[in-house]
Amino acid sequence: MQRTVILGSTSRYRREMLSRLHLPFDVQPPEVDETPHPGETPAALAARLALAKARAVAERFPEAIVIGSDQVADLDGEPLGKPGDHERATVQLRRMSGRTLVFQTALAVVCQRTGFVQQDLAPVRVTFRTLSDAAIERYLRAEQPYDCAGSAKSEGLGIALLDAIDNDDPTALVGLPLIRTCRMLRAAGVELL
Repeated sequence: MQRTVILGSTSRYRREMLSRLHLPFDVQPPEVDETPHPGETPAALAARLALAKARAVAERFPEAIVIGSDQVADLDGEPLGKPGDHERATVQLRRMSGRTLVFQTALAVVCQRTGFVQQDLAPVRVTFRTLSDAAIERYLRAEQPYDCAGSAKSEGLGIALLDAIDNDDPTALVGLPLIRTCRMLRAAGVELL
């Protein structure tokens, strides 16, 4: 008997990514406080939150295999979260213009009943081209990426803001590194394909 797979996330982007695997899964909100701890690095924050999300849902569904993920944009060690509105997105994109950031995408897979716990980090180096205020405004009006860490969606028009993306998992920048997800799900006993 295959265990139920649950995505512990409210992100529609992660839901869309996981659906690519043609695997039946449920979605549950993790209800985790995402406030950074004082002095916490972006990588540590992303890793802590991914594991906390998976564990929070696994406590409610101990028989299930639960996936938790989180992404934090890292600008010189400073975490940049989701902007939430147009003004903050404009400020973020101005700060990222002509710079290289690391999007720290963390993943955790937990099954409380079996004691299975694995987690990993999929850092993605992203170089933004130099952006004019007019380009930033046009982009934000067109895509409204206010629910995305770093204010840009590489899977859409946001790709035009970038000079380079460097990573080992092309889905990590969208928020769920599927190569690592597949590896962890197989290790937890989920049959893929």
